[in-house]
Amino acid sequence: MPNLNLTGRLADWILKLPPASTRDLVIERDVKVPTPDGAVLLADHYRPRGDGKPPTILVRSPYGRRGYIGFQYGRPFAERGFQVLIQSVRGTFGSGGEFNPFRNERADGLATLEWLKTQEWFSGDVATLGPSYLGFVQWAIARDAGPMLKAMAPQITASEFSGHNHAGGAGSLDDALFWVYLISTQERPGGQIALFGSDRKLRPIYNHLPVWDMDELAVGSPRRYWREWLEHSDPGDPWWHEVDFSGTAAQVRAPVNMLTGWYDLFLPWQLKDYAALWQAGRNPYLTIGPWTHTSMAAAQAGIIEALAWFKAQLLDDRSGLREAPVRIFMMGAQEWRDLPAWPPASYRPQRWHLQPAGGLAPELPVESPPDRYRYDPADPTPSIGGVLLNGSAGPKDNRALEARPDVLTYTGAVLDRDCEAIGPVSVELYVRSSLEHTDFFARLCDVDPTGKSVNICDGLLRLRPGQPAPEMDGCLCVWIDLWPTAYRFRRGHRIRVQVSSGAHPRFGRNPGHGEPLATTTRLIAADQAVYHDPAHPSAIILPMEA
Repeated sequence: MPNLNLTGRLADWILKLPPASTRDLVIERDVKVPTPDGAVLLADHYRPRGDGKPPTILVRSPYGRRGYIGFQYGRPFAERGFQVLIQSVRGTFGSGGEFNPFRNERADGLATLEWLKTQEWFSGDVATLGPSYLGFVQWAIARDAGPMLKAMAPQITASEFSGHNHAGGAGSLDDALFWVYLISTQERPGGQIALFGSDRKLRPIYNHLPVWDMDELAVGSPRRYWREWLEHSDPGDPWWHEVDFSGTAAQVRAPVNMLTGWYDLFLPWQLKDYAALWQAGRNPYLTIGPWTHTSMAAAQAGIIEALAWFKAQLLDDRSGLREAPVRIFMMGAQEWRDLPAWPPASYRPQRWHLQPAGGLAPELPVESPPDRYRYDPADPTPSIGGVLLNGSAGPKDNRALEARPDVLTYTGAVLDRDCEAIGPVSVELYVRSSLEHTDFFARLCDVDPTGKSVNICDGLLRLRPGQPAPEMDGCLCVWIDLWPTAYRFRRGHRIRVQVSSGAHPRFGRNPGHGEPLATTTRLIAADQAVYHDPAHPSAIILPMEA
Protein backbone atom coordinates (compact mmCIF):
# COMPACT_ATOMS: atom_id res chain seq x y z
CA MET A 1 0.00 0.00 0.00
CA PRO A 2 1.65 3.29 -1.05
CA ASN A 3 2.12 6.08 1.45
CA LEU A 4 -0.67 8.40 0.30
CA ASN A 5 0.70 11.44 2.09
CA LEU A 6 3.99 10.88 0.28
CA THR A 7 2.08 10.53 -3.00
CA GLY A 8 0.34 13.85 -2.36
CA ARG A 9 3.62 15.61 -1.59
CA LEU A 10 5.21 14.12 -4.69
CA ALA A 11 2.32 15.46 -6.79
CA ASP A 12 2.77 18.89 -5.18
CA TRP A 13 6.45 18.92 -6.11
CA ILE A 14 6.03 17.66 -9.68
CA LEU A 15 3.00 19.82 -10.46
CA LYS A 16 4.29 22.86 -8.49
CA LEU A 17 1.03 23.19 -6.56
CA PRO A 18 0.19 25.64 -3.77
CA PRO A 19 0.06 24.22 -0.22
CA ALA A 20 -2.59 21.61 0.55
CA SER A 21 -5.29 22.32 3.14
CA THR A 22 -5.43 18.65 4.21
CA ARG A 23 -3.78 15.31 3.55
CA ASP A 24 -6.55 13.33 5.24
CA LEU A 25 -8.72 11.97 2.44
CA VAL A 26 -11.36 9.30 2.03
CA ILE A 27 -11.02 7.48 -1.30
CA GLU A 28 -13.78 5.14 -2.47
CA ARG A 29 -12.89 3.00 -5.46
CA ASP A 30 -15.14 1.55 -8.18
CA VAL A 31 -18.27 3.50 -7.31
CA LYS A 32 -21.10 2.29 -9.56
CA VAL A 33 -22.98 4.89 -11.61
CA PRO A 34 -26.00 3.51 -13.52
CA THR A 35 -27.13 4.79 -16.93
CA PRO A 36 -30.65 4.61 -18.41
CA ASP A 37 -29.73 1.83 -20.88
CA GLY A 38 -28.40 -0.41 -18.12
CA ALA A 39 -24.66 0.14 -18.49
CA VAL A 40 -22.85 0.74 -15.21
CA LEU A 41 -19.96 3.21 -15.19
CA LEU A 42 -17.21 2.95 -12.58
CA ALA A 43 -15.76 5.92 -10.74
CA ASP A 44 -13.30 6.74 -7.95
CA HIS A 45 -14.47 9.27 -5.37
CA TYR A 46 -11.97 11.45 -3.48
CA ARG A 47 -13.08 13.69 -0.61
CA PRO A 48 -11.53 15.38 2.43
CA ARG A 49 -12.40 13.51 5.61
CA GLY A 50 -15.13 15.26 7.60
CA ASP A 51 -18.83 16.05 7.62
CA GLY A 52 -18.82 18.89 5.13
CA LYS A 53 -19.97 18.79 1.52
CA PRO A 54 -17.34 20.54 -0.60
CA PRO A 55 -18.09 21.18 -4.30
CA THR A 56 -17.45 18.27 -6.65
CA ILE A 57 -15.10 18.21 -9.63
CA LEU A 58 -16.18 15.70 -12.28
CA VAL A 59 -13.49 14.14 -14.50
CA ARG A 60 -14.66 11.68 -17.17
CA SER A 61 -11.86 9.77 -18.90
CA PRO A 62 -11.22 6.95 -21.40
CA TYR A 63 -7.69 6.54 -19.98
CA GLY A 64 -8.49 5.01 -16.61
CA ARG A 65 -9.13 6.36 -13.11
CA ARG A 66 -5.74 5.76 -11.53
CA GLY A 67 -2.16 6.13 -12.70
CA TYR A 68 -1.43 9.59 -13.99
CA ILE A 69 -5.14 10.49 -14.16
CA GLY A 70 -5.62 9.93 -10.44
CA PHE A 71 -2.22 11.48 -9.71
CA GLN A 72 -3.11 14.74 -11.50
CA TYR A 73 -6.79 15.13 -10.71
CA GLY A 74 -7.60 13.04 -7.63
CA ARG A 75 -5.53 13.91 -4.59
CA PRO A 76 -4.31 17.37 -5.71
CA PHE A 77 -7.83 18.83 -5.87
CA ALA A 78 -9.27 16.86 -2.94
CA GLU A 79 -6.39 18.09 -0.76
CA ARG A 80 -7.35 21.67 -1.63
CA GLY A 81 -11.00 21.84 -0.74
CA PHE A 82 -12.91 19.79 -3.32
CA GLN A 83 -14.45 16.42 -3.84
CA VAL A 84 -13.36 14.70 -7.05
CA LEU A 85 -15.22 12.04 -9.01
CA ILE A 86 -13.05 10.40 -11.68
CA GLN A 87 -15.17 8.23 -13.95
CA SER A 88 -14.15 5.80 -16.68
CA VAL A 89 -16.26 6.39 -19.76
CA ARG A 90 -18.36 3.61 -21.24
CA GLY A 91 -16.46 0.52 -22.32
CA THR A 92 -13.16 1.43 -20.64
CA PHE A 93 -11.43 0.22 -17.44
CA GLY A 94 -14.38 -1.76 -16.10
CA SER A 95 -17.21 0.55 -17.11
CA GLY A 96 -20.01 -1.29 -18.89
CA GLY A 97 -21.07 -0.99 -22.51
CA GLU A 98 -19.03 -0.58 -25.68
CA PHE A 99 -16.58 2.26 -26.17
CA ASN A 100 -17.66 4.14 -29.28
CA PRO A 101 -15.70 7.41 -29.27
CA PHE A 102 -17.73 10.60 -28.84
CA ARG A 103 -21.11 8.88 -29.35
CA ASN A 104 -22.25 8.27 -25.77
CA GLU A 105 -20.61 11.10 -23.89
CA ARG A 106 -23.57 13.47 -23.78
CA ALA A 107 -26.06 10.86 -22.54
CA ASP A 108 -23.64 9.25 -20.08
CA GLY A 109 -22.39 12.58 -18.79
CA LEU A 110 -25.90 13.88 -18.14
CA ALA A 111 -26.82 10.57 -16.49
CA THR A 112 -23.85 11.01 -14.18
CA LEU A 113 -25.04 14.49 -13.21
CA GLU A 114 -28.48 13.09 -12.39
CA TRP A 115 -26.85 10.40 -10.26
CA LEU A 116 -24.80 13.04 -8.45
CA LYS A 117 -27.99 14.81 -7.38
CA THR A 118 -29.03 11.68 -5.43
CA GLN A 119 -25.80 11.35 -3.43
CA GLU A 120 -25.97 12.48 0.18
CA TRP A 121 -22.42 13.85 -0.01
CA PHE A 122 -23.14 16.08 -3.02
CA SER A 123 -23.47 19.81 -2.30
CA GLY A 124 -25.34 20.68 -5.50
CA ASP A 125 -22.32 22.39 -7.10
CA VAL A 126 -20.15 20.70 -9.73
CA ALA A 127 -17.27 21.70 -11.99
CA THR A 128 -15.78 19.78 -14.90
CA LEU A 129 -12.10 19.35 -15.68
CA GLY A 130 -9.68 17.71 -18.07
CA PRO A 131 -7.70 17.86 -21.33
CA SER A 132 -8.27 16.47 -24.82
CA TYR A 133 -11.01 13.79 -24.75
CA LEU A 134 -11.59 14.74 -21.10
CA GLY A 135 -12.36 18.23 -22.38
CA PHE A 136 -14.66 17.11 -25.18
CA VAL A 137 -16.87 15.28 -22.68
CA GLN A 138 -17.29 18.58 -20.80
CA TRP A 139 -18.64 20.35 -23.89
CA ALA A 140 -20.95 17.40 -24.55
CA ILE A 141 -22.96 18.18 -21.37
CA ALA A 142 -22.21 21.87 -20.78
CA ARG A 143 -25.30 23.45 -22.32
CA ASP A 144 -27.76 21.03 -20.71
CA ALA A 145 -26.12 20.59 -17.30
CA GLY A 146 -28.26 23.28 -15.72
CA PRO A 147 -27.39 25.57 -12.81
CA MET A 148 -25.53 22.83 -10.92
CA LEU A 149 -22.59 23.31 -13.33
CA LYS A 150 -20.66 26.17 -11.75
CA ALA A 151 -17.39 26.12 -13.74
CA MET A 152 -15.51 24.36 -16.55
CA ALA A 153 -11.83 23.91 -17.37
CA PRO A 154 -11.55 22.31 -20.85
CA GLN A 155 -7.88 22.13 -21.85
CA ILE A 156 -6.08 21.33 -25.15
CA THR A 157 -9.45 20.30 -26.55
CA ALA A 158 -12.48 21.55 -28.48
CA SER A 159 -16.25 21.21 -28.56
CA GLU A 160 -15.96 19.15 -31.75
CA PHE A 161 -13.24 16.79 -32.95
CA SER A 162 -14.31 16.42 -36.58
CA GLY A 163 -12.46 19.62 -37.51
CA HIS A 164 -9.19 18.03 -36.46
CA ASN A 165 -10.10 14.69 -38.00
CA HIS A 166 -10.76 16.47 -41.30
CA ALA A 167 -8.19 19.26 -41.02
CA GLY A 168 -7.81 20.97 -44.38
CA GLY A 169 -10.15 18.38 -45.85
CA ALA A 170 -7.45 15.71 -45.59
CA GLY A 171 -7.60 14.37 -42.06
CA SER A 172 -4.94 13.44 -39.55
CA LEU A 173 -3.60 9.97 -40.21
CA ASP A 174 -0.91 9.48 -37.59
CA ASP A 175 -2.89 11.07 -34.76
CA ALA A 176 -5.90 8.90 -35.48
CA LEU A 177 -3.96 5.64 -35.78
CA PHE A 178 -1.79 6.40 -32.75
CA TRP A 179 -4.95 7.06 -30.72
CA VAL A 180 -6.49 3.79 -31.89
CA TYR A 181 -3.28 2.06 -30.79
CA LEU A 182 -3.35 3.81 -27.41
CA ILE A 183 -6.99 2.98 -26.68
CA SER A 184 -6.62 -0.61 -27.87
CA THR A 185 -3.47 -1.45 -25.89
CA GLN A 186 -3.75 0.62 -22.69
CA GLU A 187 -5.65 -2.04 -20.72
CA ARG A 188 -3.45 -4.93 -21.84
CA PRO A 189 -0.65 -6.12 -19.51
CA GLY A 190 2.29 -3.82 -20.15
CA GLY A 191 0.11 -1.55 -22.29
CA GLN A 192 1.64 1.67 -20.98
CA ILE A 193 5.14 0.34 -21.68
CA ALA A 194 4.05 -0.62 -25.21
CA LEU A 195 3.37 3.04 -25.93
CA PHE A 196 7.10 3.76 -25.76
CA GLY A 197 7.59 1.50 -28.77
CA SER A 198 4.58 2.79 -30.68
CA ASP A 199 6.56 4.82 -33.20
CA ARG A 200 8.61 1.80 -34.24
CA LYS A 201 5.43 -0.27 -34.48
CA LEU A 202 3.32 2.26 -36.41
CA ARG A 203 5.82 3.94 -38.72
CA PRO A 204 5.80 1.24 -41.44
CA ILE A 205 2.02 0.94 -41.18
CA TYR A 206 1.50 4.60 -42.16
CA ASN A 207 2.67 3.72 -45.68
CA HIS A 208 0.39 0.70 -46.03
CA LEU A 209 -2.48 0.63 -48.49
CA PRO A 210 -5.37 0.34 -48.21
CA VAL A 211 -5.82 2.59 -45.18
CA TRP A 212 -8.83 0.49 -44.20
CA ASP A 213 -6.55 -2.28 -42.88
CA MET A 214 -4.27 -0.11 -40.75
CA ASP A 215 -6.19 -0.74 -37.54
CA GLU A 216 -5.79 -4.50 -37.85
CA LEU A 217 -2.07 -4.16 -38.61
CA ALA A 218 -1.61 -1.87 -35.60
CA VAL A 219 -3.61 -3.68 -32.92
CA GLY A 220 -4.32 -7.14 -34.30
CA SER A 221 -8.03 -6.85 -35.02
CA PRO A 222 -10.45 -4.41 -36.70
CA ARG A 223 -11.78 -1.43 -34.76
CA ARG A 224 -15.34 -0.40 -35.54
CA TYR A 225 -14.77 3.29 -34.94
CA TRP A 226 -11.65 3.45 -37.17
CA ARG A 227 -13.64 2.08 -40.07
CA GLU A 228 -16.61 4.31 -39.37
CA TRP A 229 -14.29 7.33 -39.45
CA LEU A 230 -13.03 6.21 -42.86
CA GLU A 231 -16.54 5.61 -44.14
CA HIS A 232 -17.40 9.18 -43.13
CA SER A 233 -14.16 10.87 -44.12
CA ASP A 234 -15.65 13.65 -46.23
CA PRO A 235 -15.66 17.08 -44.53
CA GLY A 236 -19.18 18.08 -43.58
CA ASP A 237 -20.50 14.51 -43.48
CA PRO A 238 -23.71 14.71 -41.38
CA TRP A 239 -22.59 11.58 -39.49
CA TRP A 240 -20.43 13.91 -37.37
CA HIS A 241 -23.21 16.37 -36.50
CA GLU A 242 -24.37 14.30 -33.53
CA VAL A 243 -21.01 14.73 -31.81
CA ASP A 244 -20.41 18.36 -32.77
CA PHE A 245 -21.17 20.65 -29.82
CA SER A 246 -19.64 23.81 -31.28
CA GLY A 247 -23.11 25.14 -32.05
CA THR A 248 -24.03 25.07 -28.36
CA ALA A 249 -20.84 26.63 -26.96
CA ALA A 250 -22.27 30.15 -26.90
CA GLN A 251 -25.23 28.92 -24.83
CA VAL A 252 -23.06 27.61 -21.99
CA ARG A 253 -23.67 29.65 -18.83
CA ALA A 254 -20.95 28.22 -16.60
CA PRO A 255 -17.71 30.24 -16.43
CA VAL A 256 -15.10 28.66 -18.72
CA ASN A 257 -11.31 28.65 -18.36
CA MET A 258 -9.45 27.32 -21.42
CA LEU A 259 -5.83 26.32 -21.85
CA THR A 260 -4.07 25.32 -25.06
CA GLY A 261 -0.71 25.47 -26.85
CA TRP A 262 0.61 26.96 -30.07
CA TYR A 263 1.47 23.43 -31.26
CA ASP A 264 -1.69 21.77 -29.97
CA LEU A 265 -3.88 19.60 -32.19
CA PHE A 266 -7.08 21.47 -31.38
CA LEU A 267 -5.86 25.09 -31.20
CA PRO A 268 -7.94 26.57 -34.07
CA TRP A 269 -11.14 24.94 -32.87
CA GLN A 270 -10.56 25.82 -29.21
CA LEU A 271 -10.13 29.43 -30.27
CA LYS A 272 -13.46 29.18 -32.11
CA ASP A 273 -15.02 28.06 -28.82
CA TYR A 274 -13.39 31.00 -27.09
CA ALA A 275 -14.72 33.39 -29.74
CA ALA A 276 -18.25 31.99 -29.44
CA LEU A 277 -18.24 32.53 -25.67
CA TRP A 278 -16.64 35.97 -25.92
CA GLN A 279 -19.14 37.16 -28.53
CA ALA A 280 -21.94 35.91 -26.28
CA GLY A 281 -20.60 38.08 -23.45
CA ARG A 282 -19.44 35.17 -21.27
CA ASN A 283 -15.91 36.54 -20.49
CA PRO A 284 -13.99 33.25 -20.81
CA TYR A 285 -10.39 32.96 -19.64
CA LEU A 286 -7.76 31.72 -22.08
CA THR A 287 -4.12 30.65 -21.71
CA ILE A 288 -1.95 29.74 -24.73
CA GLY A 289 1.54 28.44 -24.03
CA PRO A 290 4.44 27.19 -26.20
CA TRP A 291 3.15 23.66 -25.78
CA THR A 292 2.39 20.53 -27.75
CA HIS A 293 -0.58 18.31 -26.99
CA THR A 294 1.34 15.99 -24.68
CA SER A 295 3.56 18.59 -23.01
CA MET A 296 4.14 18.01 -19.28
CA ALA A 297 4.48 21.78 -18.86
CA ALA A 298 0.97 22.19 -20.27
CA ALA A 299 -0.35 19.60 -17.80
CA GLN A 300 1.29 21.43 -14.91
CA ALA A 301 -0.05 24.80 -16.02
CA GLY A 302 -3.50 23.34 -16.61
CA ILE A 303 -3.82 22.03 -13.06
CA ILE A 304 -2.68 25.33 -11.53
CA GLU A 305 -5.05 27.30 -13.80
CA ALA A 306 -7.99 25.02 -13.02
CA LEU A 307 -7.34 25.10 -9.28
CA ALA A 308 -7.33 28.91 -9.22
CA TRP A 309 -10.44 29.01 -11.43
CA PHE A 310 -12.43 26.56 -9.32
CA LYS A 311 -11.46 28.29 -6.08
CA ALA A 312 -12.69 31.57 -7.56
CA GLN A 313 -15.94 30.20 -8.96
CA LEU A 314 -16.92 27.66 -6.27
CA LEU A 315 -15.14 28.73 -3.07
CA ASP A 316 -15.24 32.52 -3.58
CA ASP A 317 -11.45 32.70 -3.28
CA ARG A 318 -10.01 34.85 -6.07
CA SER A 319 -6.54 35.17 -4.57
CA GLY A 320 -4.94 32.94 -7.23
CA LEU A 321 -6.88 34.27 -10.21
CA ARG A 322 -5.05 36.61 -12.58
CA GLU A 323 -6.69 39.87 -13.60
CA ALA A 324 -6.26 39.63 -17.39
CA PRO A 325 -8.63 37.14 -19.04
CA VAL A 326 -6.12 36.18 -21.76
CA ARG A 327 -2.47 35.19 -21.28
CA ILE A 328 -0.29 34.13 -24.20
CA PHE A 329 3.32 33.04 -24.53
CA MET A 330 5.26 35.13 -27.04
CA MET A 331 7.51 32.63 -28.81
CA GLY A 332 10.80 34.02 -30.03
CA ALA A 333 10.71 36.57 -27.21
CA GLN A 334 10.25 33.79 -24.60
CA GLU A 335 7.89 35.87 -22.48
CA TRP A 336 4.29 35.82 -21.28
CA ARG A 337 1.93 38.59 -22.26
CA ASP A 338 -1.48 39.49 -20.82
CA LEU A 339 -4.29 40.67 -23.11
CA PRO A 340 -7.90 41.79 -22.65
CA ALA A 341 -9.08 39.50 -25.48
CA TRP A 342 -7.92 37.29 -28.35
CA PRO A 343 -6.75 38.23 -30.93
CA PRO A 344 -5.23 41.61 -29.98
CA ALA A 345 -6.88 44.46 -31.85
CA SER A 346 -3.60 46.28 -32.56
CA TYR A 347 -2.36 43.62 -35.02
CA ARG A 348 -3.48 43.84 -38.64
CA PRO A 349 -3.08 41.49 -41.62
CA GLN A 350 0.05 42.22 -43.68
CA ARG A 351 0.86 40.46 -46.96
CA TRP A 352 4.34 39.10 -47.55
CA HIS A 353 4.49 38.08 -51.19
CA LEU A 354 6.30 35.11 -52.69
CA GLN A 355 8.99 36.44 -55.00
CA PRO A 356 11.12 35.08 -57.88
CA ALA A 357 14.27 33.17 -56.93
CA GLY A 358 12.79 32.09 -53.60
CA GLY A 359 12.33 35.57 -52.16
CA LEU A 360 9.69 36.86 -49.74
CA ALA A 361 8.81 40.53 -49.22
CA PRO A 362 5.87 42.88 -48.58
CA GLU A 363 6.23 44.30 -52.10
CA LEU A 364 4.29 42.83 -55.05
CA PRO A 365 6.32 40.37 -57.12
CA VAL A 366 7.63 41.30 -60.55
CA GLU A 367 6.89 39.37 -63.74
CA SER A 368 8.32 35.87 -63.37
CA PRO A 369 7.61 32.28 -64.35
CA PRO A 370 6.05 29.95 -61.76
CA ASP A 371 8.05 27.56 -59.62
CA ARG A 372 7.39 23.88 -60.24
CA TYR A 373 7.78 20.60 -58.39
CA ARG A 374 6.49 17.05 -58.60
CA TYR A 375 4.59 15.47 -55.73
CA ASP A 376 4.75 11.68 -55.69
CA PRO A 377 2.49 10.01 -53.09
CA ALA A 378 4.64 6.88 -53.38
CA ASP A 379 7.44 8.98 -51.81
CA PRO A 380 5.33 11.49 -49.88
CA THR A 381 6.71 14.71 -48.47
CA PRO A 382 7.21 13.87 -44.76
CA SER A 383 5.92 15.70 -41.72
CA ILE A 384 8.65 17.16 -39.54
CA GLY A 385 7.56 18.46 -36.14
CA GLY A 386 4.55 20.72 -35.80
CA VAL A 387 1.11 19.64 -34.68
CA LEU A 388 1.37 15.95 -33.79
CA LEU A 389 0.12 13.69 -31.01
CA ASN A 390 3.42 11.85 -30.65
CA GLY A 391 6.74 12.92 -29.19
CA SER A 392 7.99 14.35 -32.50
CA ALA A 393 5.69 17.36 -32.20
CA GLY A 394 6.68 21.00 -31.84
CA PRO A 395 9.42 23.22 -33.29
CA LYS A 396 12.08 21.29 -35.23
CA ASP A 397 14.96 21.96 -37.59
CA ASN A 398 13.44 21.89 -41.10
CA ARG A 399 16.62 22.05 -43.20
CA ALA A 400 16.52 18.41 -44.28
CA LEU A 401 12.87 18.78 -45.28
CA GLU A 402 13.57 21.97 -47.23
CA ALA A 403 16.34 20.25 -49.19
CA ARG A 404 13.81 17.92 -50.85
CA PRO A 405 12.90 18.67 -54.50
CA ASP A 406 9.18 18.58 -53.65
CA VAL A 407 9.43 21.49 -51.16
CA LEU A 408 9.63 25.13 -52.27
CA THR A 409 10.96 27.80 -49.92
CA TYR A 410 10.55 31.59 -50.00
CA THR A 411 12.75 33.55 -47.62
CA GLY A 412 12.73 37.19 -46.62
CA ALA A 413 15.71 39.51 -46.21
CA VAL A 414 17.60 39.63 -42.93
CA LEU A 415 15.47 41.64 -40.49
CA ASP A 416 16.99 44.90 -39.29
CA ARG A 417 14.61 45.01 -36.29
CA ASP A 418 12.45 42.69 -34.21
CA CYS A 419 9.17 41.89 -35.91
CA GLU A 420 6.09 40.40 -34.19
CA ALA A 421 3.15 38.41 -35.52
CA ILE A 422 0.21 37.72 -33.20
CA GLY A 423 -3.07 36.24 -34.43
CA PRO A 424 -4.45 34.18 -37.31
CA VAL A 425 -2.07 33.27 -40.15
CA SER A 426 -3.08 32.30 -43.69
CA VAL A 427 -1.60 31.78 -47.14
CA GLU A 428 -3.07 32.75 -50.51
CA LEU A 429 -1.58 30.72 -53.36
CA TYR A 430 -2.08 30.90 -57.11
CA VAL A 431 -1.44 27.36 -58.26
CA ARG A 432 -1.87 24.93 -61.09
CA SER A 433 -1.83 21.12 -60.85
CA SER A 434 -1.84 18.32 -63.38
CA LEU A 435 -4.49 16.64 -61.20
CA GLU A 436 -7.91 17.74 -59.98
CA HIS A 437 -7.37 15.86 -56.72
CA THR A 438 -4.34 17.28 -54.95
CA ASP A 439 -3.08 19.00 -51.79
CA PHE A 440 -1.15 22.15 -50.97
CA PHE A 441 0.68 22.55 -47.68
CA ALA A 442 2.19 25.79 -46.36
CA ARG A 443 4.43 26.37 -43.35
CA LEU A 444 5.80 29.50 -41.69
CA CYS A 445 9.38 29.23 -40.39
CA ASP A 446 11.95 31.35 -38.58
CA VAL A 447 15.49 31.16 -40.03
CA ASP A 448 18.24 32.10 -37.59
CA PRO A 449 21.67 33.50 -38.54
CA THR A 450 23.13 29.98 -38.76
CA GLY A 451 20.56 28.98 -41.38
CA LYS A 452 18.52 26.76 -39.06
CA SER A 453 14.87 26.87 -40.13
CA VAL A 454 12.33 26.25 -37.34
CA ASN A 455 8.62 25.70 -37.98
CA ILE A 456 6.16 28.06 -36.32
CA CYS A 457 2.76 27.15 -37.78
CA ASP A 458 1.32 25.47 -40.86
CA GLY A 459 -1.77 24.15 -42.60
CA LEU A 460 -2.97 22.07 -45.55
CA LEU A 461 -5.80 22.28 -48.07
CA ARG A 462 -7.15 19.32 -50.06
CA LEU A 463 -8.52 20.23 -53.51
CA ARG A 464 -11.35 18.32 -55.17
CA PRO A 465 -13.30 18.91 -58.39
CA GLY A 466 -16.10 21.39 -57.81
CA GLN A 467 -14.53 22.79 -54.66
CA PRO A 468 -14.94 26.59 -54.56
CA ALA A 469 -11.65 28.15 -55.67
CA PRO A 470 -11.53 31.22 -57.90
CA GLU A 471 -9.91 30.47 -61.25
CA MET A 472 -7.78 32.93 -63.19
CA ASP A 473 -5.93 32.20 -66.46
CA GLY A 474 -6.16 28.51 -65.72
CA CYS A 475 -4.77 28.99 -62.18
CA LEU A 476 -6.61 28.30 -58.97
CA CYS A 477 -6.49 30.78 -56.12
CA VAL A 478 -6.46 28.73 -52.92
CA TRP A 479 -6.60 29.95 -49.33
CA ILE A 480 -4.90 27.90 -46.61
CA ASP A 481 -5.57 28.64 -42.94
CA LEU A 482 -2.49 27.99 -40.83
CA TRP A 483 -2.51 27.56 -37.06
CA PRO A 484 -2.62 30.94 -35.24
CA THR A 485 0.55 32.07 -33.54
CA ALA A 486 2.33 34.64 -31.39
CA TYR A 487 5.93 34.95 -32.49
CA ARG A 488 8.75 37.49 -32.42
CA PHE A 489 11.15 37.25 -35.36
CA ARG A 490 14.35 38.69 -33.98
CA ARG A 491 16.67 41.13 -35.66
CA GLY A 492 19.14 39.19 -37.80
CA HIS A 493 16.63 36.40 -38.50
CA ARG A 494 14.61 35.83 -41.67
CA ILE A 495 10.98 34.89 -42.31
CA ARG A 496 10.44 31.83 -44.50
CA VAL A 497 7.44 30.16 -46.13
CA GLN A 498 7.46 26.55 -47.30
CA VAL A 499 5.11 25.30 -50.00
CA SER A 500 4.65 21.60 -50.76
CA SER A 501 1.86 19.11 -51.32
CA GLY A 502 1.93 17.00 -48.20
CA ALA A 503 3.10 16.31 -44.67
CA HIS A 504 2.82 12.55 -44.32
CA PRO A 505 1.74 10.89 -42.09
CA ARG A 506 0.39 13.88 -40.19
CA PHE A 507 -2.02 14.31 -43.10
CA GLY A 508 -2.98 11.23 -45.06
CA ARG A 509 -1.34 11.51 -48.48
CA ASN A 510 -3.50 12.44 -51.43
CA PRO A 511 -3.51 9.48 -53.88
CA GLY A 512 -4.28 11.86 -56.76
CA HIS A 513 -7.74 10.64 -57.79
CA GLY A 514 -11.28 10.44 -56.48
CA GLU A 515 -11.40 6.81 -55.41
CA PRO A 516 -12.43 6.18 -51.77
CA LEU A 517 -9.46 6.88 -49.52
CA ALA A 518 -10.26 3.93 -47.29
CA THR A 519 -9.90 1.26 -49.96
CA THR A 520 -7.73 2.63 -52.76
CA THR A 521 -4.29 1.20 -53.47
CA ARG A 522 -3.57 3.38 -56.52
CA LEU A 523 -1.23 6.40 -56.37
CA ILE A 524 -0.78 9.10 -59.04
CA ALA A 525 1.95 11.75 -59.00
CA ALA A 526 1.05 15.43 -59.47
CA ASP A 527 3.01 18.13 -61.29
CA GLN A 528 2.53 21.38 -59.38
CA ALA A 529 3.13 25.04 -60.22
CA VAL A 530 3.14 27.98 -57.81
CA TYR A 531 2.79 31.47 -59.33
CA HIS A 532 4.22 34.75 -58.07
CA ASP A 533 3.73 37.67 -60.43
CA PRO A 534 1.63 40.88 -60.43
CA ALA A 535 -1.43 39.02 -61.76
CA HIS A 536 -0.96 36.13 -59.36
CA PRO A 537 0.37 37.65 -56.09
CA SER A 538 0.77 34.58 -53.88
CA ALA A 539 1.40 35.63 -50.28
CA ILE A 540 1.42 34.72 -46.63
CA ILE A 541 -0.82 36.98 -44.55
CA LEU A 542 0.77 37.71 -41.18
CA PRO A 543 -0.94 39.51 -38.26
CA MET A 544 1.57 42.28 -37.58
CA GLU A 545 1.45 45.38 -35.43
CA ALA A 546 -0.07 48.35 -37.22
